[in-house]
Amino acid sequence: MRLRSVVMLLAAVPLVLAIAAVVWIVRQQTNQLALAQIASVQAILLQARQDELKHFVQVGRSAISRMYKNAGNDPGLQREALELLRRMDFGEDHYFYVYDLNGKSLMHPRLAHLEGHSQWELRDGGGRPVIQQLIQQARTGGGFVDFMWHRPSTGREERKLGYVELIPQWGWMIGTGLYLDHLQETQTVITNSTAATVTKTLDLILIVASAALLMVAAGGLALNLYEIRAADGKLRAMAQKVVLSQETERSRVARELHDGVSQWLSSVKFVLETALVNVENGSGDVRATLRKGLDQMRGVMRDVRRISHDLRPTVLDDLGLSSAIEQMAREFGERTAIAIHTAVEPIPPIQEAAATAMFRVTQEALSNVAKHADAKNVWIGLRYSNAGLELQLRDDGQGFDVTEKLRQAREGLGLTNMRERIETLGGQFELQSAPGATVLNAALPPAALKS
Repeated sequence: MRLRSVVMLLAAVPLVLAIAAVVWIVRQQTNQLALAQIASVQAILLQARQDELKHFVQVGRSAISRMYKNAGNDPGLQREALELLRRMDFGEDHYFYVYDLNGKSLMHPRLAHLEGHSQWELRDGGGRPVIQQLIQQARTGGGFVDFMWHRPSTGREERKLGYVELIPQWGWMIGTGLYLDHLQETQTVITNSTAATVTKTLDLILIVASAALLMVAAGGLALNLYEIRAADGKLRAMAQKVVLSQETERSRVARELHDGVSQWLSSVKFVLETALVNVENGSGDVRATLRKGLDQMRGVMRDVRRISHDLRPTVLDDLGLSSAIEQMAREFGERTAIAIHTAVEPIPPIQEAAATAMFRVTQEALSNVAKHADAKNVWIGLRYSNAGLELQLRDDGQGFDVTEKLRQAREGLGLTNMRERIETLGGQFELQSAPGATVLNAALPPAALKS
């Protein structure tokens, strides 16, 4: 494993583990706090409800106390007392109910159809005898009973807290009750509030953790970029040396072709011309043969000069890049009969590698146009500014698939070489092609142009 990977792991893994531990501890502590809060709040609410129920029953007893204390078992007063309690309604599901000690319903505002019938055997969903429990609690001095009851407003059996007392003069059990759904609602509110708080806390923790991880990642990235730049610098230096050695070798070959082969061919030309003079009085066939040979030799000389110029044009060294490209454009137009339009600006002296790269890109591009484009016009633009050196070459040929051409090892080699020449110097190379418009853009930054 490389050093930077080890450093990043040593920094990131303990941080991630610590964050996970903090998140787990926060969640556990928050859950415990929520449970304790729910228990304390429910105890307070339950006590408040108990006091409320006890007060309601005492109010109801006070309302009918004069009747059962002074009137004995007068049925008329008992009916009047029941009707008074029936009207003492304090909510949709909160009311008084009255049973005798045998479980018969004497008054129930919500279940009037049960009045006059015994409910002694009535049991809730858990199998508990509800009325028996209420009567038993009333006989023992009154108190609270927790039971399940069919809630009239919802039609469901729900938990209810009842408070009952005994009216011994008439043998009545009077009571009322409150459904305990508010306790569940309170628990839900506390749970949701706690969950929101936990979520907010965890979000803050994750933000801090993300920032820390980003700092670690940034450090690793900086280290990685440093190594990449160092390797890239070495690679570019090596590539420049390779390109320089290629250009040196091409210059040597160009000199030999010009000073060696060309001189020999000139001598042959002189011999042929002398032979032509000597045989002018001879056979006409000889003269025609010699003239043909002389024409061929001249063609060879033109090819040799062209090859020498392509390998290393002296105008690039003598006059600079602008003049070299203009001369190349003129010779290209003369050789191919393709109309060529130039907009080449004069540029100051620049680094030899930059000038060579731009010259070779132009040379390769024009060669590709001549071989493959079937174009009628070619436009060449060379512009120098504070942003660097920009070259654009455009033709109106048939175009081609750039991606497919690059995948072909032999045919895409020229395109690859052009790209590498520019990018090796820190420049940008772009090539777009479609029928009727193939555009090549090459740009070198100011740092690559300094002599």
